[in-house]
Amino acid sequence: MEKVTIKIMCLTLMLVLAGCSGTTEKDIQKVPDKSAQALFSDARQSLDNGLYQKAIQILSAIDSRFPYGPISHQVQLDLIYAYYKSGDAAQGIALTDRFLRLNPSHANIDYVYYMRALINIATETNLFQDLAGIDRSDRDPTAARAAFNDLKTVLEKYPNSKYAADSRQRMIGIKSRLAKYELAVARYYLKREAYVSSANRGKYIVEYFSPSPETEEALEIMIVSYEKLGLDDLRINAKQVLAANYPNNDLISN
Repeated sequence: MEKVTIKIMCLTLMLVLAGCSGTTEKDIQKVPDKSAQALFSDARQSLDNGLYQKAIQILSAIDSRFPYGPISHQVQLDLIYAYYKSGDAAQGIALTDRFLRLNPSHANIDYVYYMRALINIATETNLFQDLAGIDRSDRDPTAARAAFNDLKTVLEKYPNSKYAADSRQRMIGIKSRLAKYELAVARYYLKREAYVSSANRGKYIVEYFSPSPETEEALEIMIVSYEKLGLDDLRINAKQVLAANYPNNDLISN
């Protein structure tokens, strides 16, 4: 009971801190009246020291006061990073969207796609479930899909990007997340005897997420679904694939 209480207290504190994010015009007015370069130096120092809210305040002031200055793009890139580190996903996504729309040919556009992916990955992490230790593979994967698409963009459009290698590794983890979601949906349909839907979900996993730990169960669901539907040819084909890849599976001997 004590551990649960501690978790709830931590959760409450984090939610309070999250509620304090966001920079208002009043906050910007508090920033000293300095040159853009002097303010940028202050912002960089705040970033280096992990003072992300302070950095956001200063960078927002520069962006507001010097919107067309020579460092305006770098200010926005640093602001995206600061929003990411502070956990302000909404502002981070909004700024990356704006940057991509207005600067599609910028030299650091690969970084912007990469950062939008990282923000969505962070959004994908469910604080309540992580604190409680609950596995909820059936939760909405919209943020995960968005992150996957941005990482894929980095790999395909900017293969020489310094973010390409990490993008590839992160895609592997997201692929597993998406496969788990599809498997949860397939189980749901199978349980409710919606065999066409469960078979199609299983097939989708096999086609788009193989090889993965979820492939074996997806094939099992396909076999059971096809059997219930009386589709013997499809059942036999799925069973052959299962036997070739998972020869010790219990369904092989049945």
